[in-house]
Amino acid sequence: MLDDLPLRELVPAVIGALVRRGAGFAAAEDAVQEALLRAHSAWPQLPGGRPRDPKGWLLTVAWHCAVDAHRAERSRLQRELRVAAEPPPGPAADDDDALQLLFLCAHPSLSPASAVALTLRAVGGLTTRQVAAGLLVPEATVGQRISRAKRTLAGVRLGEPGDPATVRRVLYLVFNEGYSGDVDLAAEALRLTRQLARTDDHPETHGLLALLLLHHARRAARTGPGGTLVPLAEQDRSRWDTAMVAEGVEVLQRALARDALGEFQAQAAVAALHDDAPSVEETDWVQVVSWYDELLALTGSPVVRLNRAVAVGEADGAAAGLAALAEVDPGTPRWTAASAHLHERAGDLAVAADLYAEAARLAPSLAERHHLAKQAGRLRGAVG
Repeated sequence: MLDDLPLRELVPAVIGALVRRGAGFAAAEDAVQEALLRAHSAWPQLPGGRPRDPKGWLLTVAWHCAVDAHRAERSRLQRELRVAAEPPPGPAADDDDALQLLFLCAHPSLSPASAVALTLRAVGGLTTRQVAAGLLVPEATVGQRISRAKRTLAGVRLGEPGDPATVRRVLYLVFNEGYSGDVDLAAEALRLTRQLARTDDHPETHGLLALLLLHHARRAARTGPGGTLVPLAEQDRSRWDTAMVAEGVEVLQRALARDALGEFQAQAAVAALHDDAPSVEETDWVQVVSWYDELLALTGSPVVRLNRAVAVGEADGAAAGLAALAEVDPGTPRWTAASAHLHERAGDLAVAADLYAEAARLAPSLAERHHLAKQAGRLRGAVG
C-alpha cells in the first residue's frame, strides 16, 4: 500500500514541470493523474515498494502520458511535433513549479469556489471524490467547478504574474472548510501554506501561516465525544499543541517585525493572545480589543466588528459589549449568538435563552446548532 501523502506532495511540482515545458494545464493535470494510477499498480512490484527517484518516475510517465494524449488530437498536430521532439524534462525546482501552479489555480479570473476545488485537486493532489467529500458538495458539482476552471485557464500560461493576495485568500478558504469525510482540508491548507511560505517572503504569507498554525494547534480540544462542539472558553487547554503554538508565535513575530501589518497578521495576533492565556479569564482582553481595532481599520468587516464587540464585553463588561454590538448589522452571521452570550454575561438569562434558541435555528452547522440549543436549555432550566 503506497503512502498517499508523500505521493500527493509530488503532484504540484510534476504538473508545474509539464506546464512549464509547454503542456496545457488540463492535459498536464490529466497526465499526472494517470501517472498516479500507474504508480499505485507499478510501485508495489518494485524493490522497496517505490523507485529510487519517485518524482523522476512520475515526471517521465506523466510526460509520456501527455505526449500520447497529444498525439490523439489530430487538430493539434503541430504542437504535438514540437512537444514530442523535446526530451523528457529533467528534475525541476519543486518549490518554483509548485508555487507557480498554486498561483495559477488561484487565478483572479476564477470564482472562489472553483479556485478552492482546483487547488485541492491539482496542488493538493486529491481526487474529485475526496474534494467533494471535504467540501460537502456533490461530486458532480466539484467536477463541473474543476472543468470550468480549466476552461477559464486555457489561455493562461504558467509563470504569468499572479495575485499573491488571491492565493492567500484561497488557502484561507480551504482551511476554514475544516474537516469532513476522509479529507482533512485544514491540514491540507496548512501544508500548502507552508509550501507557499518557503518561496514567498511576503509578511502576509507568513502571517497566514502563523494564523493557521495557531488555530490548528487547538484542533484536538475543539470537539468532544460524538463530534460535539467545544467553544474556546470551555476547551481543555492541556490538549493544545504547544509546539505548534510556539512555532506560530515565532512566525508571527518575524512577520510583525517587518512593519507591514496586514489582516492575516492581525488575526494571528488575536489567536496568539488566546493561545498564550492559561484560561479565558486570564486572556489579555484589552490587547485583543486593540488588535481588533487594527483589523477593523484594515478590513471594515462586519464580522470583525462583531468579534470586537464580544471582546469588549470581556474587557469592559457586558454593558459595554452590548453597546458595541448595537453598532453591528444584526444580519451579520452569528450576531444573535453573540447577543445571547453578552445578555447572559449581563444577567438577562431569560432574554439570553430565547436568543440562544433563535441562534440555534440560524446556525450553519449541525454541531453549532446542537451547542446553541444546549445553551438555551441550560438557561431555561436556570430560570425555571
